[in-house]
Amino acid sequence: MKKIIDKIKNVLDEKDSLREEALKITRKIIRLCNECIKALHQDDSSLAAEKLDKTRKLVAKLKDMLKDHPDLYYTGYVKNAHQEYVEALLFYNYLEGKKFPSPDEIGVPEAQYLLGLGDLIGELRRYFLEMLVKGDLKRAEEICKSIKELYDELSLFEYPKGLVNVRHKQDNARYILERTLEDFIRAKRSYNPKIFLRSE
Repeated sequence: MKKIIDKIKNVLDEKDSLREEALKITRKIIRLCNECIKALHQDDSSLAAEKLDKTRKLVAKLKDMLKDHPDLYYTGYVKNAHQEYVEALLFYNYLEGKKFPSPDEIGVPEAQYLLGLGDLIGELRRYFLEMLVKGDLKRAEEICKSIKELYDELSLFEYPKGLVNVRHKQDNARYILERTLEDFIRAKRSYNPKIFLRSE
């Protein structure tokens, strides 16, 4: 029994060490993604690209590090990091006019990609409001159409919560779309869009 216990302890010690390292990496990923999105809203695409490149390397490192430990790879903190990465990357590609990459291309599980896509809609809402404040109704209309297209795609998914908890993202996306359409119509009817913006 002592040999068995020693082996179990060695396995758990390794997992504990990997878990601690994975937590540090996921925190870095989330921080870099937040910095990337902030840079994009400040029209600093070069800084955003730099943050994304660092994030990409960390995402790849995390996947390689936990390849033999799926119980750690599919934990909540890793899922959250993947979701944040997808949101930041898709937002960057949208603003740069680039094609959206697939989950396989960026090394992220499909479920987290889908949830990150849902979060992208919220980020586009923020960008839409920025365009209204600037009085750029043409760009605002383009973003509004993009939000609707993404919502239409997201609404196609109906799976159990245990598989992918997409229902909450769908409900939130519908709410965002409705408010965005209302704000665009109100702004289009006016010469001063700022008057019609609700406080966020």
